[in-house]
Amino acid sequence: VQLQASGGGLVQAGASLRLSCVASGLTSSSMPMAWFRQAPGKERQFVGGNARGATYHADSVKGRFTISRDNAKNTVYLQMNSLKPEDTADYYCAANYWIRSERLSDEREYAYWGQGTQVTVSS
Repeated sequence: VQLQASGGGLVQAGASLRLSCVASGLTSSSMPMAWFRQAPGKERQFVGGNARGATYHADSVKGRFTISRDNAKNTVYLQMNSLKPEDTADYYCAANYWIRSERLSDEREYAYWGQGTQVTVSS
């Protein structure tokens, strides 16, 4: 499985961005896919994920970020609204063939990672 993330950029606080992650190779419409982010000097953190028709979001982004999925395009999206400077990070998409729902936020569960796309939010 190969993952290609795109859509990052430099925006002002309050703006919106949509990130895309296209999966190729031996993919499945039911395979868990997720977004993580890593700010400079900080650990990578779970943003949200989609698995078996259900979507999960981290508390820190609920109400502002939305994960969606287009299985026909093997693509998962991260719609980010009302961006804040603290959202500045490299954003990574990740996937694996099977992850238990309660483990979706654990980066160790993911075998496949995209290259990351940078999001910078200025104040």
